[in-house]
Amino acid sequence: MTRLKGATRDTFASFRTRNFRLFFGGQFISQVGNWLTMIALVLYVVNVLNVSGVAVGAMTAAQFTPILLLGAWTGVVADRSDKRRLLIVVQFFAMAQSFLLAVLVGLGHPPLLLLYGVAFAGGIATSFDNPTRRSFVVEMVPEEQVTNAVSLNTALMTGARVIGPAFAGLLIVTVGYTWCFALDGLSYLAVIWGLWQMNAKELRPAPPIARRKGQVRAGFAYVRTVPELWISLLMMTLVGTLAFNFQVVMPLFVRRSLGASASTFTLLFAVLSVGSLLGALAVARRKEIELTHVTVATGAFGVAMFGLSAAPNLGAAFPLAFIMGITSVMFMTASSALVNMRAAPEMRGRVLALQGIVFLGSTPIGGPIVGYVCDVFGPRAGFVVGGAACLVACALGVTITRRRAAAAERGAVTLAA
Repeated sequence: MTRLKGATRDTFASFRTRNFRLFFGGQFISQVGNWLTMIALVLYVVNVLNVSGVAVGAMTAAQFTPILLLGAWTGVVADRSDKRRLLIVVQFFAMAQSFLLAVLVGLGHPPLLLLYGVAFAGGIATSFDNPTRRSFVVEMVPEEQVTNAVSLNTALMTGARVIGPAFAGLLIVTVGYTWCFALDGLSYLAVIWGLWQMNAKELRPAPPIARRKGQVRAGFAYVRTVPELWISLLMMTLVGTLAFNFQVVMPLFVRRSLGASASTFTLLFAVLSVGSLLGALAVARRKEIELTHVTVATGAFGVAMFGLSAAPNLGAAFPLAFIMGITSVMFMTASSALVNMRAAPEMRGRVLALQGIVFLGSTPIGGPIVGYVCDVFGPRAGFVVGGAACLVACALGVTITRRRAAAAERGAVTLAA
């Protein structure tokens, strides 16, 4: 019992900080709302508008293209700004986007291009929110709790994935798609309230950088000087582009390969998310994260994707999706924690923005590619492509790390001689 209490205390150490509790509660409600919109929008496009896999991939691309285009600049904005105030402004913008979706869908059969445009506006909000929110997590807790706070923030995101898809499925079959978007809009009030109630004196913000030319380039140059950062970002580029396309592959896999309904998709996605939550909590107990943890998780994620691609029926798909959820979030959490820990405070917003570019911003490239693969070769091939990308990323990470270690050892021997 004593050991269990100690493990629980270590896992949820950041909850002892009031500001983090306010942040966590508001964000959890808002993230559940975000998943209502994400799931409802994909299912609306697939089931109501009945479009192709490429069109589904294009919808995902519309949501994440702003991160690719604006990500490096929004990282500079995050480093220049009071992050709490910036986040409040971004939440109001995102709220308006969700309410607009509710109005359009409520009026009935809006043009697909118009939905793409609103999704693009949501991507603009995400491009500002992602580096600002993730770098703000570090400012709410003591230095020794940074890894724990980052992991719990990831657990928050994945926990919302457990509730959000299942809730979306329930709303869709009972009251329709419009309420998913409307409730998402209302959910932003929770995160705004949490941010507003924080004690600013208890934060430990990084000093805002002065406005000057070349700050985006300085972020790229800084990453190149820290091996753990650029190796991790290289791996994230491959995995983010070709493996993290669940919104594209999963609904097509459930509908075309398994012959199941939209409600089954939300249930399978919820099972994957339960695995993700457990994976994030497992990483939360670690005091330190090394590059080795990232490479191992990447390889495991790839193997899990291959396993799900071979699932013959729903009975096999559920446990395999659970395992894929664990491994995917162990990779994502370990990579995020490593970047947060290794980046200098004055560079953290820009480094996290670069990670957002290669992870989320790569979706406009990978989403349509994977959608095309699913159309031509079947949805199972989408998982195979993602699994192969993970294994290649793992091999690159291991090879580069070993070569650097060997070079360092040769240098040490030379100096000793």
